[in-house]
Amino acid sequence: MNPTRVSAPPAVFNFAQHLFAVNASRPKKAAFVDDRGTLAYGELADRARRVAAALLASGVRREERVLLLMHDSCDWPVCFLGAMYAGVVPVAVNTLLTADDVAYTMQHSRSQAALVSDALLPLLREAMAQGRHEIKGVVVSHPSAALPDDAQSLATFIASAKPLAEPAATGPDDIGFWLYSSGSTGRPKGAVHTHANPYWTAELYGKHILGLTEADICFSAAKLFFAYGLGNGLSFPLSAGATVLLMAERPTPEATFKRWRGEVGGAKPTVFFGAPTGFAGMLASPALPARSDVALRMCSSAGEALPAELGERFRDHYGCDIIDGIGSTEMLHVYLSNLPGRVRYGTTGWPVPGYEIELRDDDGHNVADGETGDLYVKGPSAALMYWANRDKSRETFQGAWTKSGDKYVRNEDGSYTYGGRSDDMLKVSGIYVSPFEVESTLMQHAAVLEAAVIGAPDDEGLTKTKAFVVLKSGATVTDAELKAFVKERLAPYKYPRSIEFVAELPKTATGKIQRYKLRDLKPKQ
Repeated sequence: MNPTRVSAPPAVFNFAQHLFAVNASRPKKAAFVDDRGTLAYGELADRARRVAAALLASGVRREERVLLLMHDSCDWPVCFLGAMYAGVVPVAVNTLLTADDVAYTMQHSRSQAALVSDALLPLLREAMAQGRHEIKGVVVSHPSAALPDDAQSLATFIASAKPLAEPAATGPDDIGFWLYSSGSTGRPKGAVHTHANPYWTAELYGKHILGLTEADICFSAAKLFFAYGLGNGLSFPLSAGATVLLMAERPTPEATFKRWRGEVGGAKPTVFFGAPTGFAGMLASPALPARSDVALRMCSSAGEALPAELGERFRDHYGCDIIDGIGSTEMLHVYLSNLPGRVRYGTTGWPVPGYEIELRDDDGHNVADGETGDLYVKGPSAALMYWANRDKSRETFQGAWTKSGDKYVRNEDGSYTYGGRSDDMLKVSGIYVSPFEVESTLMQHAAVLEAAVIGAPDDEGLTKTKAFVVLKSGATVTDAELKAFVKERLAPYKYPRSIEFVAELPKTATGKIQRYKLRDLKPKQ
């Protein structure tokens, strides 16, 4: 495929209807396989169109938002695509968030209804108890107990609904869905995406780079609520008529291997999507399956830079490359990537055709090859804005260009090498973590005077959160106690993996913490 010849979506375009039309000829083929069973393409379209009708019948109107707080299962794409089919805007929520974070997202998006997994219903209830939301009804996927009057099961919700005959007459630039991106102050930012955006990522990366076909079985460790996971587990495979293996539980090595071996639904993945931390954990596991036990033809990695050694070890074991790339919530998926048959480990590869990359200095001028610059990207999948956040929108979305927040170096062969973040944000296991948020939480402890948080490489070269803590005079506390303190107040993935107690923190004359000096400190033995 020549990406320059990819046709733009027509003037009337609904992404959900687009996927249903692409797969109209394969109604009996498995679209999704989860722990409960298989959902065929025909069933997917039917159930999603019933969700669309039920949402409209319940009083949710076109362009209003609905909260989607679900573990990965067949009901997730049913609800997501059903909302889009109706012209309603699903707001995909990170299932790892605290109740406070969910409450903020619910209030900020002004969601009118909530679609939730049974296991996450207590989290939703805790968030709703904080008040100041507009949720008028709760729909629960596979409830395990009787539900209160303001909630109903998804099965009941769509039981009497006839499939909506026609999709909402949306256009390519109509708002399709929201994804939340972590902010430097800890509060997430609502990235507003259009109906056309997932079409472009599927055409330019899913088809052109990955070369997915209907023969593929795709499995993503990254969940559907992530931009990376949404492409891997929905937009890309469904655009090609492939099958998707979904997993509700955490992507531990053991859970991943179980599915690699075809022990869930009998489907062995041919394409696996992961992140460097996950690949490192799997390669270190004594239960790592033999090459003959799996059907992998290709793996993709994003979320954080892939150390060369990890990629080479994986290729040596399985005979297939890990295609490393970088994307973002704002651009919806990968725009800079290594290529099948052209992998340069230690780099993030080359621009995905259809996207342009520039590296700029602090004054906005392009830098020369070999020099570090801020990465700017231009492409058709950029979000419209951050909802109700004009300053951050202007800072990130600069005309046709989007400022990534990452620093890169362009090599002589046109590939790009990661150079760190432009701000203090950290990526831990592929998820952004705000140092400020962790520091503020640590300082809530009665024994802590000051705290500073940085990213420190582990033995595999992957970034982990490290905290430097100054205790109040005469106070004592263990690192285990502080870790538990943070885990109780923030999403578990945000806690510092290591804590070093110091007498003072390096600061500027104006009192700003000099994190770069902490990064240069040699760890205590």
